[in-house]
Order: sequence, then C-alpha cells, then structure tokens
Amino acid sequence: MRFPEIGFRCVPFVAFVSALALAACSRQHAPPAVPPVPVTVVKAATRDMPVLVNVVGRVEAINSVAVKSLVEGQLLQSFVKDGDDIAVNQLLFRIDPRPAEAALHQAEAAQAKDQATLQQARSQVKRYEGIAAKGYLSADQMEQYRTNLTAAAAAVKVDQANVAAAKVTLGYTEIRSPLAGRIGRILIQPGNVVKANDTNALVVINQIAPIYVNFALPGSLLGRVLVAQKDVPLDASVTIAGVARPVDGKVAFVDNAVDSTTGTVKLRAEFGNSEHVLWPGQLVSVSLTLGHDQNAVVLPDHAVQNGPDGAYVFVVKPDQRAEQRSVTVARTVEGQAVIEKGLAAGETVVLDGQSRVENNASLKVTGAGSGSGTEAASAAGPGP
Repeated sequence: MRFPEIGFRCVPFVAFVSALALAACSRQHAPPAVPPVPVTVVKAATRDMPVLVNVVGRVEAINSVAVKSLVEGQLLQSFVKDGDDIAVNQLLFRIDPRPAEAALHQAEAAQAKDQATLQQARSQVKRYEGIAAKGYLSADQMEQYRTNLTAAAAAVKVDQANVAAAKVTLGYTEIRSPLAGRIGRILIQPGNVVKANDTNALVVINQIAPIYVNFALPGSLLGRVLVAQKDVPLDASVTIAGVARPVDGKVAFVDNAVDSTTGTVKLRAEFGNSEHVLWPGQLVSVSLTLGHDQNAVVLPDHAVQNGPDGAYVFVVKPDQRAEQRSVTVARTVEGQAVIEKGLAAGETVVLDGQSRVENNASLKVTGAGSGSGTEAASAAGPGP
C-alpha cells in the first residue's frame, strides 16, 4: 500500500514543470519596447523683447455735428448727397428765404424812418440853440428838442440792431457745414417744412480725418504707459480687417483715474486717417509698445501647450527623455512666447511632435526648429 506516497511526491514535480512552461510562454509573448518619439527641438533663448500690448479699441469721430435748422420754413434745396465728403463752410441746404427777406426789408424801412426823424431832431437842436442862448426860447422848450434828439438816436440804434438780427435770420436760410468731414444719410428731404431747433436733424456730419481710437488697458500697465509717454507721445498702431498695412498714430489722452470697477484705465490715440480706413464706431486691434524687456526668455509660441493646469512645455533632459514642465507665459510677440517662469535660457524644448510625447517618454531628436539654430539639436544630443 505505497501508492499514496508515490502520488504525494509527484505533485511538486508537476508544479515545477508547469512553472517552467508558463515562464517559457511569458518570454515568448513579452510586449515589444516602445520606440523613441521623433521630435524637433528648439533651445530657449534670451532676447530683447518689446513690451507689446494688444487690445481692442473703438473708433470715434473727433467732432460729430447734428445739423439742424435755426429758422422755420420750407426746405427748398439740398446741395449734397448721402455720404458726400464736404469742406468747411460748404453750402448744404437752402430754406425758403422770402419770409426772412421781408422781415429784413421791414427792419430797414423802420431804420430809414427813424434816421429821418433823427436828422430832423439834429436840425432843430442846431437851429434853436442860438435862439435859446439869446433868451428868445424857454429852457424847457430847448430841453425838449435835445430830448427828442436823444430819443431819435436811440430809435436808430434799435433799428440797426433789428436790421442786424434780420440779416442773421436771413443767413440762417442757407445751412453751411461747420467742419470738414463726411455726411451720413440726409434725413429730411427738400419740400418738407423744418422747424427751428427741431429734435430731428437734417443730417449728421462726422469728422473722419483726423480721428480717435478709444481703448482701455489694465491698470497694472499704467506705470509703463506714463513712463513711455513722459518725453514723447506714445506710438500706437491699429490693425483693420481687410487692410494690408497697420495704421500708425500717437496716444493723445490718458485718463486721470483707473476705473475701480474694471481695474482699467482709458486711453485715446489720434490717427491722421488720410486714407479714410478708420470709420466711427469701428472695432479695431490696437497695439502699443510700452518699452522693452532685456534678456527675456523666449520660445516659438507653438512650443507651448495648454492643458487643464495651464501652459506647459516638454523639456528634453540629458538622458533624452521628456519632462513635462509648467510655465508662465507673460505675452506673445510676433510668434515668440515670452516665458516669465518655469524655463531657463539654454534649455532644450520640444518644438514639434508634442502630440505623441508624454512625461518621461524617450525621444529621438530629428532636427532643430525654426529660429533655434543648429546648436539646438546638438545640445539635445543624438537620438538613441
């Protein structure tokens, strides 16, 4: 009865054989090693970078006038069309002048009458002064002649004022432009009766050249603005959709307080606008150069990625592995990202191929990116 003993001794042997078989299978089906990710790299460099601020601004006419009539009457003629460019003192409209002309003639007639009375009063005073001096005329009578002369002179002055007022009223029947600019749509057509100082304007004139652009900057930049504006007006440029070249101007106004609600300060720039590419009410992109940062650390902006925790880059370590590192981007200027924190000059960063790169992934440097120089690739070392 030795069979149970033999069975017991066979169990470890079977287990040993099974372990060897499993080990052989494991070696046979082991996953292949992950190949290095091919990337191009760039070396973080130091440059003198302008402090360039880009904001949205709105164009505003320096002068805008709603043209209204100062007299009541029928609008006879319009000498301009919708959208015309006009000069200072250009004739725009004519209102029926006949009522004003009649009032002027009446005032001139009254003036002529009173001038005749004045001339008679002067003659009487001159004639009776000698008689009164000899005692042939009472003092009261002589005083009456002098009073008549004074009253007649005053009446003539009133008439002169009435004539001047009538001429002004007649002048109002011709409506001229108070400034050079461009008119909008004519709101009241000839044939209609207009009222003095009516709520409805005949037309609105906007001055187009020069013109303003209003915008706001963060209050934290106010110090840079004031320093840059101290000696000469600060340069400003605007970019307009559909216009090939930016338009250059000067900052003309900095508000005297920072808005406590928004934390911004209002500015205004003036542009010559000789080509009439800026239009009142238009939204434009405004760029200001507020100085320069010496030895700023910069990278091409597409080397910087954005994730849930903010901006980051993949730094190439000496062992040719990637290190995902968070960075703070101060601003982007002409395709170059200014790195405020997280990266030092001379470090090599993945420029292209980030979509396949993970933290601590093995890398294969295939070349240097644009603007990095050939030393960027050599700094990263040859690929494995």
